Amino acid sequence: MPRTIRELADDADLLPLWEAVHERLCAGSKPARIATITVSNMPAGGVAVLRNWLDTSTRRRRGNSAVSTAGNQTQVPLRELLDHFGLDPEQLPVIATLAVGRPLVNRALVRAASATAREQLWAQVESDLAAVPRLARRICASGVADSEIEAIALQCQRLKAALITIDTSRGSVAAPLTLAKLAHDCAGDPHAFDLDTLTGRRLVEAVTELLDEPEPTRPDAVRGLLGRVGILADRLSSSVLVLNLQASGNGIVDQRLRLGGGPLPLTLYDLTVHPPELEATPLLVVENPSVLEAALAIGFTKPLACTSGHLRAVDHAFLQRALDCEVPLSYSGDLDRDGLIIAGQIRDLYGARIVGMNEEVVRQAGSCPSTVSLNALPPLLPTELAVALTETGRAVFQENDAVLQALLT
Repeated sequence: MPRTIRELADDADLLPLWEAVHERLCAGSKPARIATITVSNMPAGGVAVLRNWLDTSTRRRRGNSAVSTAGNQTQVPLRELLDHFGLDPEQLPVIATLAVGRPLVNRALVRAASATAREQLWAQVESDLAAVPRLARRICASGVADSEIEAIALQCQRLKAALITIDTSRGSVAAPLTLAKLAHDCAGDPHAFDLDTLTGRRLVEAVTELLDEPEPTRPDAVRGLLGRVGILADRLSSSVLVLNLQASGNGIVDQRLRLGGGPLPLTLYDLTVHPPELEATPLLVVENPSVLEAALAIGFTKPLACTSGHLRAVDHAFLQRALDCEVPLSYSGDLDRDGLIIAGQIRDLYGARIVGMNEEVVRQAGSCPSTVSLNALPPLLPTELAVALTETGRAVFQENDAVLQALLT
């Protein structure tokens, strides 16, 4: 490499010039076609050295510099500069890369390649998801970043394989598949279609379109939808704990409930395959299993159930079953943001009466009921409750004696 190239690249006063050249080259300009270039914020030292090289005696006498400035913009005759040092325009990329410290990337070519990759992806999406064209159109309309093209292509391949498997199983007498088995066989990963992932949600959208049904909003309805095409989505790992719950039917779960003997877990399998006929006795549903422990300790004999935090599919299925059996429902949860939101959902969806979550309980819990600060309260709380919680500024949990007394005595 000629020493002149290194010296030009290392001159700090000329860095803005080479940055401008670097930008032009990345924009797709050919080195030989850059005759003059506009440079922003060229330092005075850089302008001076350029004029020293390029201004001939004639130009100096006429006061007509080869390097003109206006405000913070400087016009540099790049071709003359290269000629002055006997350099070829094709050496510009070397100088610009050395000076700026970044490789040249032809953005025009990158954009063209990205456009081609997207066209190929959209064609693949429409082909792989031909059975669900509305979903294919939504995917195409949502756009995709360059970094996501490969992932979306793989996602569509997996969805295609899943739809083929579903179509085959619907036309046969084969046993249902679990969602994990479907994912394993179609994607090589049992969690590929987990319902909290984008691929899992798109699988649900695809099945919704296949069945021409409204898209479900509750998690138990999502699992019911998948069940109608022979896909079983995790019916065993989650359960609702019940205590003293009575049933009057002859099914397996009814018999287990009548046996009693302590808290009993009801899974989504129990509630959908062997749904019990619940007696229409008032039922208190709580957020935390510690309340059931407290009930056991005092020999509490009334029906109790625990949904354990935010509502899952099994919780919705249990509450819907209770509603179908005309069981009068009450609900109590933690007096914090999440607990209040859950209470509102159960009240609105299942008509439950909210108990143990009023301003009186908050005041009985004392001025410092816990060490946990209260986050922003959800809207539409009763004014008295909102005021009482705001005054303490602390969450009131179901383990508090004031709450347990309100619920169990």
